Amino acid sequence: MSNNPPPKAYSYEAAGVSIAAGNALVKAIGPLAKSTARPGADAELGGFGGFFDLRAAGYADPLLVAANDGVGTKVKLAIDHDRHDRIGEDLVAMCVNDLIVQGAEPLFFLDYYATGKLMPEDAVRVVAGIAQGCKLAGCALIGGETAEMPGIYAGSDYDLAGFCVGAVERGQQLTGDRVAAGDVLLGVASSGVHSNGYSLVRRLADDLGWRMNRPAIFDPDRLLIDHLIEPTRIYVKSLLPVIRSGRVHALAHITGGGLLENVPRVLPKGLHAHINADSWEQPRLMAFLQAQGHIEPGEMARTFNCGVGMVLAVSPDDAGGVARDIAAAGETVFTIGRVEPGERGCTVSGSAEAWSAREAWKATHFA
Repeated sequence: MSNNPPPKAYSYEAAGVSIAAGNALVKAIGPLAKSTARPGADAELGGFGGFFDLRAAGYADPLLVAANDGVGTKVKLAIDHDRHDRIGEDLVAMCVNDLIVQGAEPLFFLDYYATGKLMPEDAVRVVAGIAQGCKLAGCALIGGETAEMPGIYAGSDYDLAGFCVGAVERGQQLTGDRVAAGDVLLGVASSGVHSNGYSLVRRLADDLGWRMNRPAIFDPDRLLIDHLIEPTRIYVKSLLPVIRSGRVHALAHITGGGLLENVPRVLPKGLHAHINADSWEQPRLMAFLQAQGHIEPGEMARTFNCGVGMVLAVSPDDAGGVARDIAAAGETVFTIGRVEPGERGCTVSGSAEAWSAREAWKATHFA
């Protein structure tokens, strides 16, 4: 008779993965997905994939456009400061804003939520934000994936990724080929830092000891963390009507790379964008970041959106009407520059007052 103890019984849950928690999460987020239903999608969860009916959505001869993205290290601010409720809006915004610059209407969205240990309460808050973002963009949340991966992510830390598909009728897509010398550049205001540049923001916060849960020094009525966690603005419903009117020659979503890197992406060869930073008031948050980090103007224009989340190229004859229509849809619009003949690229110039710098600054990026 052996005195050896019985062998240890292993289980998936003992290894750090709870199938029960995952099932509970799917059940909890079902109503959230259902709330995003739109023509073409009933937003039911539980299958191996999601269906979308383009004909039911009203398209005759559509081109599909796809985009995927994440929210970068902004998610770490949400984790560290228990601000899970709206980070999902950022995830949707980064994808759908990339679709409308192609002229496409966002149709459906899928998310990927990966974590070291699934905390259903936090995950539901995140997905609620994703559902809210989908409603703001008019697209359906038709599915997603939750991955519990101990050993890859620390504790209950998580990361987010999203995938969105949109459609545009053939011949109405925006490719930048209509941009011409003389076009006016309109800038649409951002809601804050959006979802790019947060590795620098977090480095400043750590090195300078920012007190996130205290009022911001530039806004005594609001906490600093609230300014920094403000979701990326979703421009779909305000910009899609003017896009469909045919008056917009091109759009640039100002994400990583700022104004300098993103505007040239929609310019044909032989054209150069000239942007005057004195055309709009730099937001107080941007001025705060620049002053706190002694950030050079060129670095600001290449790292942050500097208060402009979208740039539109339109003909001089249409600029006034497009600006009025976008303003009537609730956006703040600035005339920020022009397109001129030259090597493909972007120049941003501004006075000392615009950039909080001692001297006027000018820099050029060639794509």
